[in-house]
Amino acid sequence: MTDILEKYFDKLSKGIKAKAKSLLSRFRAYLKRLVFPLYLFPIKLISYTAYYLVTFSFKFLISLIRIVIDVIVFPFKSLKNFLKAMFVMGTMVYMIASLFVIFDYLSKEYGNLDKFFCGVGVRDKVQNSVVRVVGGYSEGTGFFIAPDQVLTNFHVIADEPSPKVIFPNGDFITVTRIVGNKEADLALLYTNGAYPDLVMPLPDRVAVLEDEQLIAAGYPLGTGLTGDATLLKGRMIDFRKSKQTPMAYIQTDISLVEGMSGGPLIDQCGAVVGVNTMSLAGISLFISADWAKMAVPDLTDQNITKIEVDASVSPEKAVEAFYTYLKARRMEDGFALLSREYLTKTNYEEWTNRFTDILDVDVISTKPFEETDDTVSIKFSTKNWNDGEVDYHYYEGTWQTVEEDGMYKMLKSKIVEVENPGWGWYYE
Repeated sequence: MTDILEKYFDKLSKGIKAKAKSLLSRFRAYLKRLVFPLYLFPIKLISYTAYYLVTFSFKFLISLIRIVIDVIVFPFKSLKNFLKAMFVMGTMVYMIASLFVIFDYLSKEYGNLDKFFCGVGVRDKVQNSVVRVVGGYSEGTGFFIAPDQVLTNFHVIADEPSPKVIFPNGDFITVTRIVGNKEADLALLYTNGAYPDLVMPLPDRVAVLEDEQLIAAGYPLGTGLTGDATLLKGRMIDFRKSKQTPMAYIQTDISLVEGMSGGPLIDQCGAVVGVNTMSLAGISLFISADWAKMAVPDLTDQNITKIEVDASVSPEKAVEAFYTYLKARRMEDGFALLSREYLTKTNYEEWTNRFTDILDVDVISTKPFEETDDTVSIKFSTKNWNDGEVDYHYYEGTWQTVEEDGMYKMLKSKIVEVENPGWGWYYE
């Protein structure tokens, strides 16, 4: 048996070698005819190429015609062939129809096929970029459109001279400058530091299709609801414009919640297409991002509430100025209102460390204490940020002041915390 196999493989090997030798010999002869004489080589190259292209095209066309004829004739050769042909045709029609349905779904869901492949990691990126905007009178959401600029709604910071920006990691800062446009409901908050990794730029042109899926990001209920930013999905309905406002809007079926104002509306790829603005009965409006970009350069501080205090007017005004500086986290200005005697018991670092968690201070009332000239009775509340949650504290007491360097400064305090004050406490 072994001898037979050896003879077979030996014969097969010789046959393969003979064919290879024959092919190699024919290939060498072909190259010789093609290349020599050399002066005819360019003409031969062109003519041979044209010949083989024409030959291939002709044979391909003949084969295609034969296939078409076979396909047409095949169902009529027998009933069995006819049933096979009907099955194959039905399957092909079903597959083609399915492709159209899938394409239509992807177009409505993502706007275009490009957005189908770019959604990976968008959720985490947005949640790590959207910030809280917290003031004394309202709270909302914002996002960086430049390394040191946070965009939000004007109504989020209205009447608030020193809103705070709270980052997803729990840190917070006080903005250094505010510009806005009340009619457009846009405000831009400037920060001291730069945060390039958080930037979500505004586009020059918004391109979204009807029924395309969009995502609104924000902090519903403000600091009353802890945790990461909420992402709400909905569908694009239409572009809207009103004679009463200078902006264009995107209408969706997303139900925005109080606290999400000022956050970004994004597409499936995470690109900003709008700014959360208002919601009513499941219909929400978002300022179109391209219109917002055009409005930003014209924002001014004309209608922005400013800090206006004067510690030289009276002890009451000095105490009010002291807590206003704490509210705005203008710690150097607040420290400057401490008297020389008070400063013998503390220094700047120790004093500022007492207030590291304060988001806001609201002075409820100040008035002279029992007909004294230098002592002020005060009631105030603070909003403190601890472990991702807001705590409210209420205080009352007195501050004795002393006149130094042309202003009244803080000398001695008797401040106590009030637990769960009733409504009457605010008006007594």
